[in-house]
Amino acid sequence: MQSLFFGALCAFGVVVLLSPIAIPLLHRLKFGQVVREEGPAAHKAKTGTPTMGGLLILAGICVAALVIHTTAPAVWLMLFVTLACGALGFVDDYIKVVLKRNLGLRAKEKLLGQILIAALFSWIITRYLGRGTELWIPGLNATWDLGFLFHVLVFFIIVGTTNAVNLTDGLDGLAAGTTAVAAVIYAAVSWVLGQPDVAGFFTVVAGAALGFLVFNRHPARIFMGDTGSLALGGALAAGAVLTGTELLLPVIGAVFVAEAMSVILQVASFKTTGRRIFRMSPLHHHFELGGWPETRVVRMFWAAGIIAGLVGLGIMLGSAGGRLV
Repeated sequence: MQSLFFGALCAFGVVVLLSPIAIPLLHRLKFGQVVREEGPAAHKAKTGTPTMGGLLILAGICVAALVIHTTAPAVWLMLFVTLACGALGFVDDYIKVVLKRNLGLRAKEKLLGQILIAALFSWIITRYLGRGTELWIPGLNATWDLGFLFHVLVFFIIVGTTNAVNLTDGLDGLAAGTTAVAAVIYAAVSWVLGQPDVAGFFTVVAGAALGFLVFNRHPARIFMGDTGSLALGGALAAGAVLTGTELLLPVIGAVFVAEAMSVILQVASFKTTGRRIFRMSPLHHHFELGGWPETRVVRMFWAAGIIAGLVGLGIMLGSAGGRLV
């Protein structure tokens, strides 16, 4: 149990120590945030704020994970997915920030990268880690053998989670704080399921996210960029698959689901009816344009994330007996 706290503290410390060095460096390199023209007017003031801070999160995760859990296969796999998704985000950020191509990676290019990450991860866990192709159904204490469709499920989990966390990263501290909450809850879930190594990695992710939050809270001095949001989403997705709790992820990560669904519904409604459901999507912008201060929106979403996480943990504990059999 002590290693869990030490891992979180280590990741937190690395990010907090490196950030004061990285922020002025990113300023000098002019790696500044480009704010969308169609975004809320209040966000124009954030233009030029250093981005690609996800590199700091990855540094904290790598140092803490390698120092504390160097021999655990599950940790290496979660680290692989986290780094691979972070690398994909880094390329996207580099194209937007350094090469000044605002759209970044093309959708097909990003999708290809996500397919490769998901395919390799899925193949390794089923072939070498003994992870079956069963899907556990919480509450029913039942499993459903998906066969080959399990690999398709892994792909959708990785793509869905990384993109959902990315969409959530639109307000100061929102994605970092919400991910930290989800990671802490998933650490508890992993511990209950007898997977301390996975629990340890989740506490490392939480520590790194909280360390970044010190500098990303309003008014943010640095943004994580796609480098950070895709990496954090990849970590959550990999951990959910390794613990066999794929169906708990939408509950624990309900805030991410709401953010992603708001975009999907907005686009679908506008294309079919010409009307918008929300003032603006993702969902956090809807509340902003309704007159809520940014800090209030963030606090509300954090609270929603805590409630959703506790609900997910409650479902897990209520079904733990059947899950452990």
